[in-house]
Amino acid sequence: MGRMPQPKPSLEMLRALTDENVLRALMDHPRLTRAEISAHTGISKPTISDSVQRLTGAGLVVDTGERTTGRGRVGSYYALAPRLGAALVASITPHGVTAEAVDALGHVHGQVRTALEANAGPQTAAGALAGAAGQLAERSTGPLRLAVISAADPVDRGTGRLVHLPDAPFLVGDLDPPSVLAGRVTGPVLVDNDVNWAARAEHRAGRAQGVDDFVYLHLGEGLGCAVVNDGAVRRGHRGLVGEIAHLCTYGPHGEAMAFTEVFAALGLRRPSSTAIDVPALRELLAGHGERAERIRAALARAVCGVLSAAVSLADPRMIVIGGAWGPDPAMIAAVEKHFQRTPRPVPVTAATLSSPELSAARVRAVEELRSLVVRTARPAPDQDT
Repeated sequence: MGRMPQPKPSLEMLRALTDENVLRALMDHPRLTRAEISAHTGISKPTISDSVQRLTGAGLVVDTGERTTGRGRVGSYYALAPRLGAALVASITPHGVTAEAVDALGHVHGQVRTALEANAGPQTAAGALAGAAGQLAERSTGPLRLAVISAADPVDRGTGRLVHLPDAPFLVGDLDPPSVLAGRVTGPVLVDNDVNWAARAEHRAGRAQGVDDFVYLHLGEGLGCAVVNDGAVRRGHRGLVGEIAHLCTYGPHGEAMAFTEVFAALGLRRPSSTAIDVPALRELLAGHGERAERIRAALARAVCGVLSAAVSLADPRMIVIGGAWGPDPAMIAAVEKHFQRTPRPVPVTAATLSSPELSAARVRAVEELRSLVVRTARPAPDQDT
């Protein structure tokens, strides 16, 4: 039997594919002529001209009014319509809310920072997030069409709500970003925790670039971990993969102890809080006395217990350590020394990116906004039918 003939793509499908190519070319370049779009996409000039006409009519592309100069036929420059809107990008930490509006070209239009006091609570954090979104919406030439949020707390994968786990040090516990932004953002609100976003940043442009299987360990005021397998952050049933605070590890005297309790035993928690006292810990890491050496060794043993569990479960190629004190050279050296004695050591390296969670959330926001813009493209009806 002969092969069944493959159905030919419809005219509408071909137009939609062309329109997507035109839009994505204009997302990669601030302005292009039709000839330049043709050169970038490999699509014929007449087909590009038809697409530009459709997209201009749909309000997705505009003639900038600028013209080419020099010899030859004068060409018009086209660009994405300025009123296509923006994406909201926000980072929520115990210290404050940072929010930006970013367009489909990746340009940031305004940033709002709101400080939060210790023990601020979910209502104050919600007010800061809503206020920042309102200010950015007023500054944008179009609507806030979606939001991507990084939160320094566990995040429920199904709802986007922050999850308050036992002994969690951060104080925006049951904040619900999708509900807070419902009246200010017209589209989806994507929420994940800051450690997962930091791991994505390391994979894209940091120490784990080109490495598809690694573990990112966050050691700061709080404790967190992200597991990256086959290039993707693994989130789990509820989104709580990597919540390591209660993982059983080595205590200061070799006894079994929850990871978070090690810091209580060493006197390294902030008063009336489960948050780690980062300034005190960094002072000890820089110290040369017997106590500093003892605490460095105790911390290294505890961290290596966590890393051994991660290696057993995730089989990473490498470990990246970030956070406020994790990448400290003294900490990395102590961890490497102890980790080499474990049954399955892998390379350990310090994270180096600045504000990785916000940069990764921004990249995702641009990707999502571009996809949303492409989906709104509708080819004009065939004039001949």
